[in-house]
Amino acid sequence: MPTLFKFEIYTPYRRFFSESVEAVLITLADGEICIYANHSNFVAPSLSCILRIKNNKGEWQSAFVSEGIIEVKQGRFRNVLIVDSAEWPREIDPIRARAAKEQAEKSLESAMMKFEKESAKTKLRRAEYRLKAYELKVEGQPRS
Repeated sequence: MPTLFKFEIYTPYRRFFSESVEAVLITLADGEICIYANHSNFVAPSLSCILRIKNNKGEWQSAFVSEGIIEVKQGRFRNVLIVDSAEWPREIDPIRARAAKEQAEKSLESAMMKFEKESAKTKLRRAEYRLKAYELKVEGQPRS
């Protein structure tokens, strides 16, 4: 039986997730990392991505998470991801996500200053990953 650990995700508006899990796969600023029980302690910035969680039944779940901070601690401490937003694929409005992507692309094209370009790139990444997460929902539906 795999070793489980407590993992929680918080946004400014809600506790998005709080369960014992087998593994968490997330994208950090310097690459992807898969976290298991008894992982070494660390705190790191995370990027907008499709977060993958292997639940206590051994099944993988996927969700969109925006940029944030992850803290991993061994032992009885909780492991926490704090993000601006988190959504299950079924919660994503594809029309709104496509509009956000188009707006971010326009902002990137018209950006003159470095900080404007970086902000537009962050918004574009967020919109693209929201759409990818939504596509996971569509792919998972039974075909008619």
